[in-house]
Amino acid sequence: MSLGIYIHVPFCGKKCGYCDFYSVGYTRQEAEKYTAAVLRNIRHYSDSERRVSTIYFGGGTPSLLTGEQIGCILDEIRSSFKADSDAEITLEANPCTLNDEKLYELRKTGINRLSIGVQSMIDSELKMLGRVHSAERAERAVLDAAKAGFDNISCDLMIALPGQDKDSLRYSIERITALPVRHISAYILKTEEGTPFYCDDIKLRLPDEDGTAELYLEMVERLEEKGFMQYEVSNFAVKGFESRHNCRYWRCENYLGIGPAAHSCYNGKRFAVERDISGFIRSDVQSVTVTDDSPCGFEEFAMLRLRLKEGLRLCDVEEHRADIERKLPPLIRDGYAVTDGERVWLTPKGFLMSNSVIEYLVF
Repeated sequence: MSLGIYIHVPFCGKKCGYCDFYSVGYTRQEAEKYTAAVLRNIRHYSDSERRVSTIYFGGGTPSLLTGEQIGCILDEIRSSFKADSDAEITLEANPCTLNDEKLYELRKTGINRLSIGVQSMIDSELKMLGRVHSAERAERAVLDAAKAGFDNISCDLMIALPGQDKDSLRYSIERITALPVRHISAYILKTEEGTPFYCDDIKLRLPDEDGTAELYLEMVERLEEKGFMQYEVSNFAVKGFESRHNCRYWRCENYLGIGPAAHSCYNGKRFAVERDISGFIRSDVQSVTVTDDSPCGFEEFAMLRLRLKEGLRLCDVEEHRADIERKLPPLIRDGYAVTDGERVWLTPKGFLMSNSVIEYLVF
């Protein structure tokens, strides 16, 4: 069975007010120490017989690492595992960190997919989110990446922002889809506890539940009109450009996470690395906590599969089939789910209420 490897790069030039992912400030010296620790951990988990088909640098802002550092990490993975020649290798990037030289370096290392944090194509929205780039800078980053030879480019888009309406959302979608982009990850803005956005000043300006639903359904319709088909709750792609790595998560396939705050589903266990870069750098092997010693049981398997547009095959959950089929009629009647007798999948309306719908069906 093939493996995906996730490298969590925790460095950020500036932390956005809505973000609750683990990140720390960037320094060149700390990045060197971090890279050395990543290499040690790759060697620790090495298995020359294990195929690696996807590699994903997430963050944080992985594009703050130098091309040389990224190249060393990828070379170590290739030495320690059996990396596929056509492995999907993704790097998340902030538009401000990309220029012709950096893009050339990234291509040279073997990175073949970029995920660029655009978020919006309206400068006032970007400023409100605390992003340091402008819409023009984001557009330039995508065009430069395509010119450098990247033909698998993803962009992030955020919706349900304070003051956002259908017209402003359509504008961002029009500008992003006019670019040489093949994938869009679209997220509803959440105010997470412990972040600067977790305050009344932001919360009171967010669209209400009905407004958020209208924006989400508008986004799905507009993206599909542009050829970006929804394949997961928050992900849309031109056919053939779905994120192979992220699909591993939703299909309960093996992935190994390296770096502070990284998660894994590997060799029959789920485990998480401590959210502490200092400890990660000091330790010979990253400190992990097992979060589930028997992952991908019925509930988790069904829940993750129902996040995908392809849905849940009923033959994969035969023992629970009758119970699921008994619960389906009201969901189908109200437009939340569809079945062809062999599979069950959610509609865009169902995806919008996915937590509630999946809980009803599965638990």
